[in-house]
Amino acid sequence: MRVGIVGLGAMGMGAAQSCVRAGLETVGCDLSADARATFEAAGGTAVSAVTEMGHLDAVLILVVNATQTEAVLFGENGLAEKLSKGAVVLAGATTAPEYPPTVAARLEALGLQFIDAPVSGGAAKAMAGSMTIMAAGSGAAFQKGAALLDAIAEKVYKIGDTPGQGATVKMINQLLAGVHIAAMAEAFALASRAGADLETVYEVISNSAGGSWMFQNRGQSIVDGDYTPKSAVDIFVKDLGIVLDAGRSMTFPLPLSAAAHQQFLAASAGGLGRENDSAVVKVFQKLTGIDLPTTEKPE
Repeated sequence: MRVGIVGLGAMGMGAAQSCVRAGLETVGCDLSADARATFEAAGGTAVSAVTEMGHLDAVLILVVNATQTEAVLFGENGLAEKLSKGAVVLAGATTAPEYPPTVAARLEALGLQFIDAPVSGGAAKAMAGSMTIMAAGSGAAFQKGAALLDAIAEKVYKIGDTPGQGATVKMINQLLAGVHIAAMAEAFALASRAGADLETVYEVISNSAGGSWMFQNRGQSIVDGDYTPKSAVDIFVKDLGIVLDAGRSMTFPLPLSAAAHQQFLAASAGGLGRENDSAVVKVFQKLTGIDLPTTEKPE
């Protein structure tokens, strides 16, 4: 089986290397020469354009948003026109639930299959081949994409047969993830103002009822003062925006999501959009002057 991964970022690189380790002939596509070199060193074939990917039985598109997914599939020299009939496309980006059905219809018209397959788990689980995938699509599409899914995921939840159902569940996940990160940042900021040792706070809360997966995962970044982007602030500006748009369309109040979104917007407006999403804590630093750990050396 020959598979493709479009987007060799934090998640895509792990997924692509997991496919190689699973024995799948794997082609990775990314604009970054460094990413391509890393993937080739891991045993894969790397190209800079989807037109160079050649024959594929299945392809996973792990880009940032619907706009990039659209460009990959249907833009000038898009991948959809290059794929052989019967191939399956898995769309892994977080998008509004109304987008995947439109993709499915256009691919079906080209004789292609589609799985709405947003992913979760972070870079470490992607590299381990143990992501969680919230998937929706036909039985035939799942059968065609089974080897790829097995290589990259520990848990594949078949949400339903209709594309968009996976995106809906991922939207709910992102609501919780964004609110948890914003709450975690607020907690660390208050701890700093109160004079508590942040390493101690991290250790205690990680083993107490107030802890969460996001607290443990993103809290380490704050304790270390390391905001190297794994999932950027601007991702949650986008994802919580999707949540709030859905709430408006259903006339459904989302006060916690709105508050968290404002915190991420404030961080992005303050020039932190490309830092790790835990950098939302720096909003409090700008407002109150609290001390936070840093890896920066004093001048």
